[in-house]
Amino acid sequence: MSAVTALIADDEPLLRERLISLLARLWPELRVVAQARNGPEAVELFDQFEPQVAFLDVQMPGLNGVEVGRCIGRRAALVFVTAFDNFAVEAFRQGAIDYVVKPIEEERLRDTVQRLRERLARPTPPAAPDLDALLERVAGQLRQRLEPRPSLKWIKAAVGGVVRLIPVEQVIYLKSDTKYTLVVWSGGEALIRKTIRELAEQLDPQQFAQIHRAAIVNLSQVGQFSHGPGDAGEIQLKGRQERLPVSRSYVHLFRQM
Repeated sequence: MSAVTALIADDEPLLRERLISLLARLWPELRVVAQARNGPEAVELFDQFEPQVAFLDVQMPGLNGVEVGRCIGRRAALVFVTAFDNFAVEAFRQGAIDYVVKPIEEERLRDTVQRLRERLARPTPPAAPDLDALLERVAGQLRQRLEPRPSLKWIKAAVGGVVRLIPVEQVIYLKSDTKYTLVVWSGGEALIRKTIRELAEQLDPQQFAQIHRAAIVNLSQVGQFSHGPGDAGEIQLKGRQERLPVSRSYVHLFRQM
């Protein structure tokens, strides 16, 4: 396939850099012709460069990614970049819009690239559903997601046959396996039947950060961060021996340490 052009719109420079780096490896023929830091700039640059693909961060200042998608319409293949898993699933299933979840995983992006290649290689695109209607439903999903919800204050756990309410400010870190999540707090440890994904959505993002697909840490408990092999790293907890791995998708959270 000849060179394909793309626009990347995201207000976080480090995430733009990671997406560009992954695309360079997965899709060498792709040329990123424009980078936008907000919604209005994305629309302006799209009109200027007319790329064939637009990677749009869902949450951007000025105009969000869905609003930018409405402005672009069918002039490009749309890919939403979102912190919300299972976002825009209906539009994705109907083949009108794709999406990748932050932090961007290479394997998930590889699938997206493959679908985009196939779509762009077709001489005549297949009949698509009403894109405006789909984007309206996606916008509704976004409004629901962004409605302010109270953060989790307590975690209920069975400890020695007794159900305890653990204040989240006492939680040091959470680590999951296939069925359970280990809660480590200042008073001990306990297993609960909640996934890391569920907890990540309920905890205050100013206080807690996901550092691995299976781990969340209380940022106030982080003593130091050190780089590990490749692009990964690890954190040392204050007053504890454990060292928690930080996968490369989350290393950008600790770049200032």
